[in-house]
Amino acid sequence: MAVILIVEDDVFIRETAELVIRDSGHQILSAGDVEEALLILRSPQHIDALFTDIYLKKAVLGGCDLAREAINLRPELRVLYTTGNFITDAVKALFVEGTHCLPKPYTDYQLQASIEGMLTV
Repeated sequence: MAVILIVEDDVFIRETAELVIRDSGHQILSAGDVEEALLILRSPQHIDALFTDIYLKKAVLGGCDLAREAINLRPELRVLYTTGNFITDAVKALFVEGTHCLPKPYTDYQLQASIEGMLTV
């Protein structure tokens, strides 16, 4: 069982992802924005992975910025990005090395497979 921090500003998508990942046997921490996520990341709470939307409200490329800060705080953290937007080469250049991306919309199975794949790398 891994502890996964989900960062998604769309409540419906976040709650759906929480259910799918929890049903896969993992513990969930959840944040609706970068600030809330950083509070969790700076806490003593154990976290194995970050699942974040790339485009978060109130921040341009917020998920990429968040992932870089998260890796600075927790170098062992694994990262899975998601987005419903086209991913340009400029955006890919902002990805933390060794991370994965799951395009929206995704199925429950695709989310489960991506989470498991990220955790086993």
